[in-house]
Amino acid sequence: MIRTTSVHDARYALDGQAGSDAIHRDPVYSYAVTRLSADSHTGTGLAFTLGAGNELVCAAAARYADTLRGLEIEDVMARFGQISRQWADDPQFRWLGPHKGVVQLALASVTNACFDLWAKKRGVPLWKLLVDLSPEALLHTLDLSYLEDELTEKDALALLEKGRIGRESRLPILQSGYPGYDTSVGWFNYPDEQVRENCRRAVAEGFTAMKLKVGSADPERDIRRAELVREVAGADVRVMLDANQQWTLPQALAICPKLGNMQPYWIEEPTHPDDILGHQTLAEAIAPLKLALGEHVPNRIVFKNYLQTGSAGFIQVDAVRVGGVSEFLTVSLLCKKYGVPVVPHVGDMGQLHQHLVLFNHLGLGHEALFLEHIPHLKKHFVHPATVRDGVYLTPQEPGSSCDLKDL
Repeated sequence: MIRTTSVHDARYALDGQAGSDAIHRDPVYSYAVTRLSADSHTGTGLAFTLGAGNELVCAAAARYADTLRGLEIEDVMARFGQISRQWADDPQFRWLGPHKGVVQLALASVTNACFDLWAKKRGVPLWKLLVDLSPEALLHTLDLSYLEDELTEKDALALLEKGRIGRESRLPILQSGYPGYDTSVGWFNYPDEQVRENCRRAVAEGFTAMKLKVGSADPERDIRRAELVREVAGADVRVMLDANQQWTLPQALAICPKLGNMQPYWIEEPTHPDDILGHQTLAEAIAPLKLALGEHVPNRIVFKNYLQTGSAGFIQVDAVRVGGVSEFLTVSLLCKKYGVPVVPHVGDMGQLHQHLVLFNHLGLGHEALFLEHIPHLKKHFVHPATVRDGVYLTPQEPGSSCDLKDL
C-alpha cells in the first residue's frame, strides 16, 4: 500500500557552459521529484525543467500524488489509463493546460513514480516489466483519448500483439547494449576549439553519432561549426544539428539548405514547436533532409498532428516532458503505426529512457537507432546509466534507474 507521498525540488547547476543552446543560454538542470513509499519500496519519478518554475511543478505534482495514498500499486497500474485521464481532466487543474505546461509536467513526475514503484515491487527493471506484460495489461496503462481517429484500443492492441512477433531475434540487444549518441560535443556556448576536442573525444570513446547546437545570430557561425564537426568526425559519423526553436520559418527555410551541405542526419527543432504547418512546409522544402522534433511537444495529440502531416522524420518524445511513461508508450504506438523512428530527448539524462527504448525495440519492433547521452548529472544518480564504447549497457537493478542520491 502507498503510505506516504512527497515531492522534492532538485536543482543542479552545470559547469563550464554545459547545457547551453540558442534559446536556453544558462540552464539549471532541475527535477520535480515525486516519491511514493509503499512498505519497503519507494518509487521515484522525475519531470525535467531548467530551474525557475520548478517549484510550481512540484506543487502540482503534490496534488496528484496525494490521491494515491492508501492504494495498492498493483491496483493503480491495473487501471492506470483511467487514473491518468482522471488526473489530466481534473475539472479545475485542466484549465491550466490542458495536457501541457506545469500540470502536464506534474503528471509526468507522478506517473513515472508509479511505474518505478511497480517495477521495484515486482523486483525487475522497468524494461523487463514492460516487455513481460501482456498486450492487454499494457493497454490498461494507456490513455488513448483524443486519438480515436488514428489509434483506437483495438488498433493499439493489434500493434502490441504484432510487436511480440520476432522478439526472440531482437533479444541480443540486451547483451550488446543500446547504441548512444553524444549530445554534449557542441553546446551552444562552447568555443570552436572545445567543440573540436569534444568531437575527437567522442569518436575515441566509440560514439558513431553526435550533435551540435546551432541557431546563432550569424548563420555563418553555424555553418562554420557544422563543417568543423563534420571534418573532425569524418564522413561515416552521423552528425545532427539542433536549433532549439530559434529560427522563424523564413529563417529556417533560408539556412537549412546551407547546413544541408554537410549532410546532417537531421535538423532538430528548427522553429516554434506549436507550428505544425510551418514544420510541414519546411519538411517539404528541404527533403530529403529530415526534421527531428518532440523535446517541447507536450502531449500525444500534438504528436498525432505532426505524424498526420508528415512533418517529422524522427520523433523525440520525452517521458519527463509529456505525461510520463504512459504517454511515451502511446506516442511510440502512434509512431509505429506511421513507421517513424522514436529517438527520445532525454531530460532524465537517459536514466528512464534506457528502459523505454529497450521496450520500444523488444516490445514494438522499433528500430534500435540510438539514444541521446548527456553525462552532466551522472554523479547524482544512485544507479547512473552506464555508457561504454558508445553503447548503453542494459540496466539490471529493479525500477527505472531514477533514484537520486541527495534526496
